[in-house]
Amino acid sequence: MLKTLIKQIGSFKTASILTPIFISLEVVMGVLIPYVTSWIIDEGIAKSNLGNVYKYGAIMLVLAAMSMIFGILAGRFSAMASSGFARNLRDAMFRNIQTFSFSNIDKFSSSGLVTRMTTDVNNLQNAFQMLLRISVRAPLNLVFSILMCVFINTKMSSIFIIALVILGTVLYLIVSRTVKLFTQVFKKYDDLNNVVQENVSAIRVVKAFVREDYENKKFSKAARALYSLFVKTESLMALNHPVMMIVVYGCIISLSWFGAKNIVAGDLTTGQLTSLFTYVMTILSALMMLSMIFVQLTMSAASGKRVAEVINEKADIVNPENPVMTVADGSIDFDNVDFTYKKVSAKDLPLPSSLMAGLPKTDKNDGDYAVSGINLHINSGETIGIIGGTGCGKSTLAMLISRMYDVTHGSIKVGGVDVRDYDLEALRNNVSMVLQQNVLFSGTVLDNLRWGKNDATLEECKHACKLACADEFIEEMPDGYDSVIEQGGTNVSGGQKQRLCIARALLKSPKVLVLDDSTSACDTATDARINKALRDYMPEVTKVIVAQRVHSVMHANRDNLLKTNDIYREIYTIQTQDSGDFDKPK
Repeated sequence: MLKTLIKQIGSFKTASILTPIFISLEVVMGVLIPYVTSWIIDEGIAKSNLGNVYKYGAIMLVLAAMSMIFGILAGRFSAMASSGFARNLRDAMFRNIQTFSFSNIDKFSSSGLVTRMTTDVNNLQNAFQMLLRISVRAPLNLVFSILMCVFINTKMSSIFIIALVILGTVLYLIVSRTVKLFTQVFKKYDDLNNVVQENVSAIRVVKAFVREDYENKKFSKAARALYSLFVKTESLMALNHPVMMIVVYGCIISLSWFGAKNIVAGDLTTGQLTSLFTYVMTILSALMMLSMIFVQLTMSAASGKRVAEVINEKADIVNPENPVMTVADGSIDFDNVDFTYKKVSAKDLPLPSSLMAGLPKTDKNDGDYAVSGINLHINSGETIGIIGGTGCGKSTLAMLISRMYDVTHGSIKVGGVDVRDYDLEALRNNVSMVLQQNVLFSGTVLDNLRWGKNDATLEECKHACKLACADEFIEEMPDGYDSVIEQGGTNVSGGQKQRLCIARALLKSPKVLVLDDSTSACDTATDARINKALRDYMPEVTKVIVAQRVHSVMHANRDNLLKTNDIYREIYTIQTQDSGDFDKPK
């Protein structure tokens, strides 16, 4: 973990090195000031020597000015280093997430990733800045102040040693307890962010079902859990201050008592006693800062582990050493393909043994197969329809073609080449896929369309939209193709969003077009027009259409199910009879 995090300092190494240097110089200047103060008292005020007051006062002002300059420089470089460190962490995480396959993304919840890139990185940024500044300042203040105390009066220094032992023991007990609590806090952060993200993304459903009260209670429960842990942790942390005050006042009383005796005995001057009072405050403040560092670093250790997990996550799907860069045609071959999403052994399933026989095909290393034993050859330019019940593996089959997942067993070939031998970018540019969950990004209509082709002209975009039947509603928008799409496409309907996503996929001029239930929100008439346009204007493109409606696949090149499958024949009859769909195309 540490190795991973240290790498992210990157180009900010210079600032990270300069910060402790300037902090050290600032501490040295600061530690010398109380000693010079004792000279002013003993050599100037006590002896009524105004010249010495001016001389030593000037020295003290110079030391204070230098301390201030070094402090300003240290603050500037520490800000640069910590902010740069945080920036590099977020950049490394985000870049690695972009390489993830769907199986990698399945390992992390979206709310968990958001927490890692915000809360966890902020904790690491604060810890890094504290490490550069306070973790240098506090030990140096502690060491130099103790040395100055010993130099002034060795016997009086024993008071500080006793105080250090007492305060150190109490702080250790507090820190060791808070460490465990902070580890639990971040888990509660994930729960809270998950509730917020889920509610915001599904706010229309929440309102449609009048579930605001339920969501409020769910959020309150997560917030209360986080609140309780924080109160418990902060209550323990709050003990730092009273313990420190007890020790400080104890030291002051002891110094006053023994200091007065030493002054009377002639073993200590008034100026030296004044300096000792200053140093005792410095020493105890340094101890307090060190306790804060331990807590912050412990809290950040949990964050560092979570961030490092994302940065070190290896993509399951990568390019081969010598990838094939050209897709010859749109032919597709499934050769005895099996696929499973996750590894689950039968013993982990909460089912009685009497029901095990009814489970899908499994093997000892893999879980239940989403698809199993698929053998299929699709000629280039054919239109193939995939229809079936919810959860039967239609979308899974479609995603395997563009290698969103890798097959568990068997192989899939596109253009006669195993998809695992292709360059990923070359494969996915030629196998254009409209996913079941359509996503639009904030920006104009043109911005979203050009995801399919960066340099697409306006005419090319209009042609693609015409094929996808999206031109009709785009032209009615206030600014046409320059109209703004809000984040997530919330200002367009479900059917409009689907048609824009289809147009975006067509701009890639693919050899294979996979439509994963991508017209489900369109009326039957629009669905029929889209399919007709694809048949008429893109006859050379292989089209794999995943659908729930028979109308979407009834014009496929192969339709053996009417003859061979009773269930399909019944669905076909219900969905194509006149009473089955009020907006059936005339």
